[in-house]
Amino acid sequence: MSKKYKVGDWVEVRSKEEILRTLDAKGQLDGTPFMPEMFQYCGQRFQVYKRAHKTCDYSTKYPYHTRRLADTVHLETRCDGAAHDGCQAGCLLYWKHAWLKPVGKNSADLRGTGSAASATASGCNEAAIWNNTKVSDPAGGAPTYVCQITQVPYATTPLAWWDIRQYFQDYASGNSSLGSILGSFFYSAYYHLSQAGIGLGGGMRWLYDKVSPKLGGTLFPRKPGLIPDGMPTPKGRLDLQPGELVRIKPHLEILKTVGSDNRNRGMYWDAELVPYCGGTYRVLKSVTKIIDEKTSKMVDMKNPCIILDGVVCRAKYSDCRLLCPKEMYPYWREIWLERAEAKDPQASPSSGLSSELSDAQEMERAQR
Repeated sequence: MSKKYKVGDWVEVRSKEEILRTLDAKGQLDGTPFMPEMFQYCGQRFQVYKRAHKTCDYSTKYPYHTRRLADTVHLETRCDGAAHDGCQAGCLLYWKHAWLKPVGKNSADLRGTGSAASATASGCNEAAIWNNTKVSDPAGGAPTYVCQITQVPYATTPLAWWDIRQYFQDYASGNSSLGSILGSFFYSAYYHLSQAGIGLGGGMRWLYDKVSPKLGGTLFPRKPGLIPDGMPTPKGRLDLQPGELVRIKPHLEILKTVGSDNRNRGMYWDAELVPYCGGTYRVLKSVTKIIDEKTSKMVDMKNPCIILDGVVCRAKYSDCRLLCPKEMYPYWREIWLERAEAKDPQASPSSGLSSELSDAQEMERAQR
């Protein structure tokens, strides 16, 4: 069996013509679409960012679960939404092995992996790729979008959280360190024991708050908001612009802005955001519209939210989908942020590399 790509391996994106030969009439390979936003990377070289052997599926109701992918990696490339009416989610793109060729020292080991040369001509062309980005509503309603994220249920197979083989892949691929894996296991066990209804919950959370910060960790990540049920949650507006530096407020201060359901005006405050509290980051952009994974429809946010450069979901505390490499951008209310001085010594470097929908729709994806 061919060796699989690891984090750090160099690959080259194949030419447009080679990639088109791997696609079916819908512009897909094994259910994964090759999107128009990806053509700009043809012929370029990248290091593998993550092995995409699994991914989160937010198309169903909570609790969300992990799905298994085959022969797929993430490069340091994100969708700019240009072919999907300006969707601003900035999702990390999925690259099938057949769309890549190895370069450098790993070329010999991976020769033949996903070879485009052996692919059967499909008759797919660039126009078909563009035409398959959305489907019009015969009744004149909003179109349904087709992208790599909306196709996750069709391009993957179920993966149980207890299937320990996925965690061996996390380590062997370089996706996660042994410390990260063990830390996530410890938190998961600790959290579920605290929720077991045996009278230990309060004491365990108190102990976590006392010990974790001394070890360089956070307060207990899953704390309920402090605003009582039925009470309105506050607004805050900074009119932040791309490139500005902001400091994320402390965890306990943010809890004063969310209800007991951990929402501020519909946007979910999640444990995955807690490790970033107190840090200083640069504003990447203000988000006003995204494609909803549940409905495949474009959703306009009632109030813009912020995404920060280098701030992504690490899936350290996510129930049933630990260590998912999808790394979506979490969404931030401006009330959770404050402007920082340009020379802030805690400013976090860019890595180069959820939330309010319309009305009652939820954006818990990546923030549960």
